[in-house]
Amino acid sequence: MNIKDIPKEELETMGYDEIAYLVLESNGKKMKLFDLFKKVCKALNLPDETVEERIADFFELLSINKKFVLLPNGYWDLAVNHAQDMVVEDEDDSEVSDEIDEEELEDSEENEDEDIFYDNDLDDNDEEDDDLKDLVIIDDEDIQE
Repeated sequence: MNIKDIPKEELETMGYDEIAYLVLESNGKKMKLFDLFKKVCKALNLPDETVEERIADFFELLSINKKFVLLPNGYWDLAVNHAQDMVVEDEDDSEVSDEIDEEELEDSEENEDEDIFYDNDLDDNDEEDDDLKDLVIIDDEDIQE
């Protein structure tokens, strides 16, 4: 949709980010922040001072909106134009061996006995170290005040 085709009344109800999206979409190329905001202000018939007064707010707005992406050298563009290609590998295409290598099996059996978190100093009798042995549970009825 071209920004020139949108009535001024409708543009006034839109946010700066929505108008910036339309500008970048109709322009078809990346833009510097200042130039982009200048076009947004021009579409809204705002004075030139608005660009200088609100450019920081505009930057913050674009920064938090995931529809926009900041490119090197200060250019902004639509994120959809820079979506990363995702490669999805089908399970049928990959060759997965269901057989277990004998060496791997032996290694895993040897490592089962080596538990790095096992403390040899602990006794089987944990009653001495029980921090909760003196714990007393009090019902609400037992509490007075």
